[in-house]
Amino acid sequence: QVQLVESGGGLVQAGGSLRLSCAASGRTFMYAMGWFRQAPGKEREFVAAISWSGGSTTYADSVKGRFTISRDNAKKTLYLQMNSLKPEDTAVYYCAAAQAVVLPTTPRRYDYWGQGTQVTVSS
Repeated sequence: QVQLVESGGGLVQAGGSLRLSCAASGRTFMYAMGWFRQAPGKEREFVAAISWSGGSTTYADSVKGRFTISRDNAKKTLYLQMNSLKPEDTAVYYCAAAQAVVLPTTPRRYDYWGQGTQVTVSS
């Protein structure tokens, strides 16, 4: 079992930055990790994913160049650095873990989920 707890969300003005964290517990060895987000009335969408080693990452086109995913396996923590935030980035952000070799970009490929953290970007 893997437990995930997100933190770092909040209210920020457009153009600002936030860093989300996701603390993991349990057996996380060799798990790929990802970030998803869900805005009111919309489906959960992929944001970014990272391999166990951190050597491979992938991003949604909408955040490429603005967001950076990283992980510290010694601390069992996943991060999402979000820069140049836009109002359309407003959503609940979730971290997730997957036993996968190829980085998954769809929710159904992930095995464990956190409870989410709210990010609100004002214009």
